[in-house]
Amino acid sequence: MAAEPHSPEPDGITADEITARILALPDVELLVATEESGAPEVAWGWRFFYVGPDRRRPFATIGERDMAGFDEESRLDRPGVFRLNLELGRREFRRLFGYPPAEADERRASVDVSTLDEVLPHPVYGTAAWGCVLNPGPRSLAEVERLIGYAHGRAHERHHRTAHTP
Repeated sequence: MAAEPHSPEPDGITADEITARILALPDVELLVATEESGAPEVAWGWRFFYVGPDRRRPFATIGERDMAGFDEESRLDRPGVFRLNLELGRREFRRLFGYPPAEADERRASVDVSTLDEVLPHPVYGTAAWGCVLNPGPRSLAEVERLIGYAHGRAHERHHRTAHTP
């Protein structure tokens, strides 16, 4: 029996496996949103990845549930579905999607952000040059690995630039 087009594939990678791959990169810090961390309840369980301990700006996040009233279009509440979000920068965003991040909102209706295993503009933060992929798998995993490295590299450069500025 074939999987539904918007159902998790059995040969995809898990959120924990993606987390381990990101944490293996140099200087990565992980913050999991919890009540104790001061995060709003709607974000509990979301994972935020930073370069360096200052945690100024994440370069990647992983969410396994919708944020009610704010971010529901990806339908993360489906069993086994998670979304990896990556800060790409304007140039890489344009290269991937063929238009600048500033046009993400006006083009949003033409993108099904609940599609699995495909790199897409982020449904909420596309205009800030973020991309995403739900349940990376055979179609997207090589590109996802490259983009994780790319986003990490940008964050690493940013961290070292600000850490060494008087």
